[in-house]
Amino acid sequence: MTNFEALADRVEIEALRGEFTDAGMMRDYDRFASLFTPDGVWGIPAANIEFVSRPEIRAGIERLQANWEYFVQTVHPGTIQLDGDTAAGRTYVAELGRFHDGRSHQNYAIYHDRYQRTPDGWKFAERVYEVRYVDTTPLAGSPYAAGDPSITVDSGR
Repeated sequence: MTNFEALADRVEIEALRGEFTDAGMMRDYDRFASLFTPDGVWGIPAANIEFVSRPEIRAGIERLQANWEYFVQTVHPGTIQLDGDTAAGRTYVAELGRFHDGRSHQNYAIYHDRYQRTPDGWKFAERVYEVRYVDTTPLAGSPYAAGDPSITVDSGR
């Protein structure tokens, strides 16, 4: 593998990780599931959750997202170790949100990933979510609603 090929693989894997967050935030469940191999695994052991296969992952993300009034996830690049047509890596995650029942949730976590090169590009073969910190203190803020007169944004002008 040339340095250019390795660089291209790293860029594609980083884009895959970004697509995951974007698809989840935009509630694009079909795109979310398509980011996994057909037999891919998405796990959240702290919640006793494991979805195996694109159909299970698609149904699972839709069911999980239905619980949230709002949900925000930000990710930070971690590691990528390439090994031919497979790779492993970690992504660092910060999340916050409020459930429809009023409970709040903020956490910091790590995704432990296995990637597989496919004819359609790099996909997740496995993505396992490890929670490192959780805070259930009620969030003081609220979701932003464009045009809400109670919310002002100082443009600095």
